[in-house]
Amino acid sequence: MASEFSARYEALLDWVYERAEGKPSEGVDLRLFTTEHGLDDGADFELLQYGMSKGGLDDKFATMGEAAANLTPQGLAFVEQRRKRRESPVERSKAARRALLRWLWIQGEEGTHFPLVDHFTGTADASFDGSALTSDEIDRAAGYLKKHGLIDGQGVWGRKGPVRAEITVEGQDCVEHHDGDPGAYVQRRAGGTTYNNFLPNAQGVIIGEQQHVTQNNHAGIDPSAFVQLAGFVGQISNTLGMPDPDRVELERVAQELHDEAMSPNPEPGRMRQFATRVKAMLVEAGATAAAQVGIQMAEQALGTLV
Repeated sequence: MASEFSARYEALLDWVYERAEGKPSEGVDLRLFTTEHGLDDGADFELLQYGMSKGGLDDKFATMGEAAANLTPQGLAFVEQRRKRRESPVERSKAARRALLRWLWIQGEEGTHFPLVDHFTGTADASFDGSALTSDEIDRAAGYLKKHGLIDGQGVWGRKGPVRAEITVEGQDCVEHHDGDPGAYVQRRAGGTTYNNFLPNAQGVIIGEQQHVTQNNHAGIDPSAFVQLAGFVGQISNTLGMPDPDRVELERVAQELHDEAMSPNPEPGRMRQFATRVKAMLVEAGATAAAQVGIQMAEQALGTLV
């Protein structure tokens, strides 16, 4: 039973948070949760005890007949951080790529050739931190994986990725030897500096320390300045005081810039578009020191395309 509770723990905290409207001072009857999840009678008190042992729940409002649970400060912080992460389009994009690639690996192992990508949508694995991935997110993920040679398949008009896809040898290598992380695999294969965690919680992306970015480049351009810009923006985005929707959009554009710059054949027009958008959003963010540095980096990167 403990293993079953462990698998449901994060969903349980999120469920309590939602029904208590985020208030630790509100107790929620766990019998509703056990009913929704088909658990046995009496599992509500066992579930409460498990949540307390993990530190996320308290029994302040429980009685002899009601397993009422409320969030502890630890549980509240966990849920709010989890919800913030799953609302980030950048983190969702990365999760969609990992999940789709692993699903296609399983399909290949089971002998299914070129399954419909749409069959992945709606499965239990097509989710991120308890939130279902959309068909558009999965389509974009398929396009990314195809572009980097991790999957193969034919597309149709109006779709970013293939409709039917099959994992390639490179994709199998990514799953089996690189923890199924497409971004890390692509960057390692490129042989340059990596920014596996270049987003808001990134560590070590410091100005002056990204001077040597090796890139397989067939377009006659040097994309290293754009990689550095994307990494820097990802690190400072949480320090700019931007409204959440604007910050999320900035992170999304930075991710697009990073992906394009690290691709085998980066397109100058797309890098110009993304870098110009990044610069405009940094200008709108205000005159913080970090924003000004980012603006200068954007101008320098754009200058390499002249």
